[in-house]
Amino acid sequence: MISQPYRPVTYMIGSNPGGAMMPMGTMPPQVTSGSPMTPGGAVVPTTAPVFEQSYIENIFRLNLGKVGTFYYTYENNKEWNAKVYKGVLEAAGRDHIIISDPVTGQRTVLLMIYFDYATFDEPLAYQYPGVIGNPPTRNCR
Repeated sequence: MISQPYRPVTYMIGSNPGGAMMPMGTMPPQVTSGSPMTPGGAVVPTTAPVFEQSYIENIFRLNLGKVGTFYYTYENNKEWNAKVYKGVLEAAGRDHIIISDPVTGQRTVLLMIYFDYATFDEPLAYQYPGVIGNPPTRNCR
């Protein structure tokens, strides 16, 4: 095997607005997700509205204080495989929700990993990303 001596080399990538090459290791400009860029690498500022993505925790956060029925499945549990919880939605995180019993006030933390679905007896506040306002409700029979 032939052993070659180590010789560090600076490679040039891209270009900056002055036309000179940018040495490798130089940090590129910070770019927010979805921001357009010019071929030269400059970020084009935009005034586009920012919307939350449509994740279940965001839908729950829009509906805090509403009474819901939450359906859970616990696999490989011999005592109870599925369980139903009903309560006031107090808080919602990425991996959990907190509900409370309207009569006793007892709070329960439920993990989203076991969550199947939820039902509510009243309309939900919901805003799909990129859409202004809630869609019109219709009477379903």
